Amino acid sequence: MFKGRSIFDIIAAGGITIDILILCSVISIAVIIERMIYYHRRSRLSRVQILGQVHKEIISNKVLNAVGFCKGVDTPVSRVVLAGLNLFGHDEKLIANAMEREITVETIKLERFISIVGSIGGTAVYIGLFGTVIGIMRAFNDIAHAGSGGMDVVTMGIAEALVCTAAGLLVAIPAVLSFNWFTRKIDNFVVDMELAASELVDLICVKQK
Repeated sequence: MFKGRSIFDIIAAGGITIDILILCSVISIAVIIERMIYYHRRSRLSRVQILGQVHKEIISNKVLNAVGFCKGVDTPVSRVVLAGLNLFGHDEKLIANAMEREITVETIKLERFISIVGSIGGTAVYIGLFGTVIGIMRAFNDIAHAGSGGMDVVTMGIAEALVCTAAGLLVAIPAVLSFNWFTRKIDNFVVDMELAASELVDLICVKQK
């Protein structure tokens, strides 16, 4: 069907729709790579490891050591714990509120840019379909002006138009899969932060009694 035509000729047949999809693909890939690196760096230590070290320092009356440890780890859980440790000795409600606010701040950081991937995943297919419709209309218009061109003209025109649909799928599928993975990853981070906050409050309450 595309015999004698290079991949660049086929892509060029998609017109401006392909250009838009290529731009969407570049943006999507950039965000996916950035978020994966970000999440990896924020998962260096687990909640159990962080709370274990903090528990040991607090029991030994070395709160400042626990604060220094959390500052050096730089994960969402450690930042939440740090917000609580900074108010060590204050009222339990005050400590819990500080950690709750930090959970909100960290969640916003974790969710940064993923809406872009979700939007691209949800619209890329429709952009491709739009390009296909335009391509088919253009193909039939060319046939009408050229007169009878036989099935070869019709087939080639429709095939070129369907390139847009294929491109839309190629952009949308990785974006949707990545968005779903990001959402699940963020949920895990939030659960860990909430559990860490609850455990730290219990630990501080026991220590202050």
